[in-house]
Amino acid sequence: MHIFKNKSKIILSYVIITFGILVYTFAWSAFMLPAKIVGGGVSGISSVLNIAAGIPLPIGVLNFIINGILLAIGFKVLGSKFGANTIYGIVMSSLCFILWQQVLHVENLFIVNNEMGFEPFMCAIIGGALCGGGIGLTFSMGGNSGGTDIIALIVSKFYNISPGKVIMYLDIFIIGSSYFVSNQITNVVYGYIVMVTMTYVLDMVLDGNKQTYQILVFSAKNKEIADAITSEIGRGVTLLDGEGGYTHQATKILIVMAHKTDKPNVMQIIHRHDENAFISVSKTQGVYGRNFEKLKM
Repeated sequence: MHIFKNKSKIILSYVIITFGILVYTFAWSAFMLPAKIVGGGVSGISSVLNIAAGIPLPIGVLNFIINGILLAIGFKVLGSKFGANTIYGIVMSSLCFILWQQVLHVENLFIVNNEMGFEPFMCAIIGGALCGGGIGLTFSMGGNSGGTDIIALIVSKFYNISPGKVIMYLDIFIIGSSYFVSNQITNVVYGYIVMVTMTYVLDMVLDGNKQTYQILVFSAKNKEIADAITSEIGRGVTLLDGEGGYTHQATKILIVMAHKTDKPNVMQIIHRHDENAFISVSKTQGVYGRNFEKLKM
């Protein structure tokens, strides 16, 4: 039974990874490439070579070749740090590009002009949002599409710079380089719009449902509030000893770590027991431990 559950979980993860890659490559094929907008990553390099430099190979083939070269370099420099998900992501993204472009021709779904269809700006917004959503789903299941992630890992091995910064700098360079082969500054601007939109949506997909709040409550009825939160919501609370700076009266300070979905219920309980309670609510960067995120090193 345990083995069956593990297999089902693995199959589900690959289904979600595949769907995320399908959405990601569809955004490129249906919105960004028809509008001649260059984004970041290996897909951006492939589009620069295909659209701007005029290399007559399909994006999917170029994507596979470049990723294959990067993967070989990664194995040479970093060793066997790349799992099946990376290889699967590289192969699947290349096949999806071929599916959308050479088989289904989704570039004909939307006409990019001022009279009908989507203008380039709308293509940048919609394409960036779909890219962020698709790659966010892929990342959430431990998958990726290879690409500049490999370069980032190589650079971070030898230099004290985070992989995230390396990826950002590479994307800025890739998008900016499209100007030197196309001489169109508007496409570069649209590319940066895609990058910003994609990053925002990606963060929302990965962290939106995981958003947690630290709630500090200063009330004479903190013990009653704590009991109600524990019994009604099932959330752990902490009571600290405090002292008023002006009155020097001893008081209990209540600390609650709550998920976004639990926050309204916590606030209702506090208000129900003490309408005059002093409350401080702040977003946390991360909460790790029981009933929250697992710390990954």
